[in-house]
Amino acid sequence: MKTAFLLSVALGIALFVAVAVLWSVLDAAGVFESISEIVTDFTESSTSEGIDVDQYVALSRVLGFTTLIGVVNVVLITALATLGAFLYNLSASLLGGLELTLAEDD
Repeated sequence: MKTAFLLSVALGIALFVAVAVLWSVLDAAGVFESISEIVTDFTESSTSEGIDVDQYVALSRVLGFTTLIGVVNVVLITALATLGAFLYNLSASLLGGLELTLAEDD
């Protein structure tokens, strides 16, 4: 359980950093501005200004959502790995499991 928890925390941190770097690259390339212009052009009318995509893809919102997904993944990975280890140990004790003997060649 401890190992699964630490591994899932490391994966959560890696996910957070990867999303932050990817968002920064896309923002520097102007992708969000282009998408915002296209969506605004399609959704604007004489009575409304259209949908502003920049509100939905702001860095704080994206990283907040990423943090939420990371926390959920930490809980799920830890629980599933613990359950999997328990089931493996149970089946190995009932069925005998596999025995591996390593020997050195003299």
